[in-house]
Amino acid sequence: MDFSEYIEINPEIRFGQPTLKNTRISVSDVLNWLASNMSIDEILFDFPELSLESIHACLKYAANKEARTRVVL
Repeated sequence: MDFSEYIEINPEIRFGQPTLKNTRISVSDVLNWLASNMSIDEILFDFPELSLESIHACLKYAANKEARTRVVL
């Protein structure tokens, strides 16, 4: 999956945080909802502008960012 189909970084929206295209919902919003035990079905019900693919794009974005994180000792 190419998460750039779903995620954009625009300095005019949410202070440049990565957001889902055509929304003001940030990737961190979605990740926090999932971390708070909100189910994907609950998220989709509460935010019908999202799709299963857009939630998966948030997870892929986070995994990609984690994979690129390095610890310098």
